[in-house]
Amino acid sequence: MNHTKKQLVERFDEASSAYDSQRRKLIPCFDDFYQIAVSLTDEGNDAPSILDLGAGTGLFSAFMLQKHPRAKLTLVDLSGSMLEVARTRFSGVPNVTYMVGDYTTCEYREKYDIVISSLSIHHLADVEKQKVYRTAYALLNDNGLFINADQVLGDTPALEERYKQDWRRKVESSGLSAGEISSAYERTKLDRMSTLEEQLVWLKQAGFSDVDCIYKYFNFVVMAGWKKDMEK
Repeated sequence: MNHTKKQLVERFDEASSAYDSQRRKLIPCFDDFYQIAVSLTDEGNDAPSILDLGAGTGLFSAFMLQKHPRAKLTLVDLSGSMLEVARTRFSGVPNVTYMVGDYTTCEYREKYDIVISSLSIHHLADVEKQKVYRTAYALLNDNGLFINADQVLGDTPALEERYKQDWRRKVESSGLSAGEISSAYERTKLDRMSTLEEQLVWLKQAGFSDVDCIYKYFNFVVMAGWKKDMEK
């Protein structure tokens, strides 16, 4: 594990117990961000197999489970402490598998109907992002869906600064304590964001069809792409 990823584990282990309670205050567009992502999934399949990359406390998976109550979930994360919170969240829920490890190098033994990720891939270097997109494509069944609800870099330095200023204003008026805000700002130092335009290109290069940014709020975005059945 490289130095940056060790730092990520340390930061998210520290934040694990309070992580969920802070989400709405750290994501100004919280409801739309997750609800629009979930709305992309097929109404006709109430028991899809879902892989959650960088699953953390299982928040995104929990929203998926609300729509697909018989889903089979696989949650992967570097932070064992975050996944412990997920274990508590899904206590009593059948068909949930937990993998503590680096999802960029994990060996996966099955395929999935849906691959999801939220607020994780932006921690990766560009070359790793591209690898994850290729891996997600390879792991999907035909007609499968990949959703990345994440943060992106502004296309220009001026836009990026505007995004940051807007987020800071909202976080600092959110009711979070000074310590919580400071910790959130420290975690952003580990961000390695790429632009939306770059990532849409990488998704297409990985093989995905109908690639689009379905939702955007400053630097919070929901990207998606489908793996079409090439025989049809």
